[in-house]
Amino acid sequence: MKQSIYGLTFDQLTDWLIDHGEKKFRSKQVWDWLYQKRVTDFTQMKNVNQSCIDLLDRHFTIETLTEEIKQESKDGTVKFLFKLDDGNVIETVLMRFNYGLSVCVTTQVGCNIGCSFCASGILRKNRDLSSGEIVEQIMQVQHHLDAQGQDERVSHIVVMGIGEPFDNYDNLIDFLRVVNDQKGLSIGARHITVSTSGIAPKMYEFADEGIQINLALSIHAPNNELRTKIMKINRAYPLEKLMPAIDYYLEKTNRRITFEYILLKDVNDHKKEAEQLADLLNDKRHLSYVNLIPYNPVADNPYERSEKEAILTFYQTLMDRGIKCGVRTEHGTDIDAACGQLRSKQIEKEKARKKKKVQAN
Repeated sequence: MKQSIYGLTFDQLTDWLIDHGEKKFRSKQVWDWLYQKRVTDFTQMKNVNQSCIDLLDRHFTIETLTEEIKQESKDGTVKFLFKLDDGNVIETVLMRFNYGLSVCVTTQVGCNIGCSFCASGILRKNRDLSSGEIVEQIMQVQHHLDAQGQDERVSHIVVMGIGEPFDNYDNLIDFLRVVNDQKGLSIGARHITVSTSGIAPKMYEFADEGIQINLALSIHAPNNELRTKIMKINRAYPLEKLMPAIDYYLEKTNRRITFEYILLKDVNDHKKEAEQLADLLNDKRHLSYVNLIPYNPVADNPYERSEKEAILTFYQTLMDRGIKCGVRTEHGTDIDAACGQLRSKQIEKEKARKKKKVQAN
């Protein structure tokens, strides 16, 4: 199976072309056609010599994702379900904000982190996505925007889709370097956010990368007992291991961390949890921001959305303690809003279809 051309950083593409007998300047031409002119076929690269086009075509492909479903919300949110070359499916989401167009990308087929509230974790990890498959999600969304003829472009990226990004670290880093490259899509590092559930060793590594990418941590509970109950990863990386990694990141980068906190009714949304969270972040509050997330209910899941009064009390408690926070604006509530929900539904439909076919035979 050919690999995606989008999986190569500019330097990797340059080295590959030189190793295969092409001149160095070819990489800039190819890069420009891929990310500036956004062609969908190597033959459309008009100023690239035929031998180079043939070489690329023998070894690479431009399109590895096939659009299966596209759901469009009244608020402009678009959720895509893409099928990969091996038949697996993933989700990608386009969201509209007053500051630009943001895309939420997936990094794995399924997830092994096992957060009990999350639709993504219902189906276990099948495999990592290649860097090319992650980049192509951005390109597919950009092609969708190009087809609208409104001269719009993806301006922001959040790596918060299905999977744990730091569990696919090398491909994640290559993806970030491709989309951030000024000769290509040129999406600013400060317009890109990577979310992790808290793989502490990779947080140290990420801090040492020397890139200005934003980091978000899914904390969801202020103590080990509660966090372990709703996030299995806390068994491997409890707060005693996680908080030093956060401190290292803050000291190394001097960049603010966003703490994601999903509010679950009568589970982690009491005033006492807000006070505990404020205590946990007190010594780093100058570089902390808490993003309070109203829960999107998932089928066959015991959790419910917190009451508005509980959300407001939680918010006000943090603010009174000097912890900057906000309640996340919801997008796509009239479609399959929760991360992984569309994918899970589609896989269940496919299973039911196959079962019905077997029974019919």
